[in-house]
Amino acid sequence: MKQLLSIACAIAVTVSAGLAHAADDAKTAQQNRMATCSADFKATGKDGKERQAFMKECLSAKPETRQSRMTACSADFKATGKDGKERQAFMKECLSSKPAAKADAPKK
Repeated sequence: MKQLLSIACAIAVTVSAGLAHAADDAKTAQQNRMATCSADFKATGKDGKERQAFMKECLSAKPETRQSRMTACSADFKATGKDGKERQAFMKECLSSKPAAKADAPKK
């Protein structure tokens, strides 16, 4: 009976540790996102009064997916009017460049 109780306690501790670890990962991701947004705000050189609105917009922005990036790059290539032979090089460069999502944000 004591052995069964010991096993049950060990399982409970393991499960609770796993859940606590998962909660730490989610917290870390949010903290990373906040740090990134904060650094982006500092880079703008704007006044601290505008920080709250900037952080709200930055934190609520959806991250760009690979598929949406490919669609945007493909549309950009079509707009150039270049031959299809050049598409592979264009797409490689376009997909490797940093997305300009924040550059499209309205400036005040």
